[in-house]
Amino acid sequence: MNRITALGGAGVAGLIGLGLAGSSCFYSVEGGHRAIIFSRIGGTKDDVYAEGLHFKWPWLQWPIMYDIRERPRKISSPTGTKDLQMVNISLRILFRPQQQNLPSMFRSYGTDYDERVLPSVANEVLKSVVAQFNASQLITQRAK
Repeated sequence: MNRITALGGAGVAGLIGLGLAGSSCFYSVEGGHRAIIFSRIGGTKDDVYAEGLHFKWPWLQWPIMYDIRERPRKISSPTGTKDLQMVNISLRILFRPQQQNLPSMFRSYGTDYDERVLPSVANEVLKSVVAQFNASQLITQRAK
């Protein structure tokens, strides 16, 4: 009787362990998101995974989620005009990552690509466009 109880307890513990290990083998990608896999052995894989349930090797791989929906970002910058007057101007950008470039973006910039890339590019473009106009032209042509 004791032997049956011991085997039953070991069986229950084994089923719980198998259930926990099995649940860590899968991950879910929500709608509007994409995932890439980072592996401890080979680094970032080049595959991009769409919405749904996917398999991963526990403790060797983990998914990195990216939101690929369009998101707004507002960047404010003091900029010089053509007649050398300083103006404070704000730029609203709608951006989203291209899903085929997610693995290379992760290798180059990490998960916070929008914090690293957008401000510098937006400031450069904003300053080059504003420098083409006088301050009076910016005020009168504001709606355009």
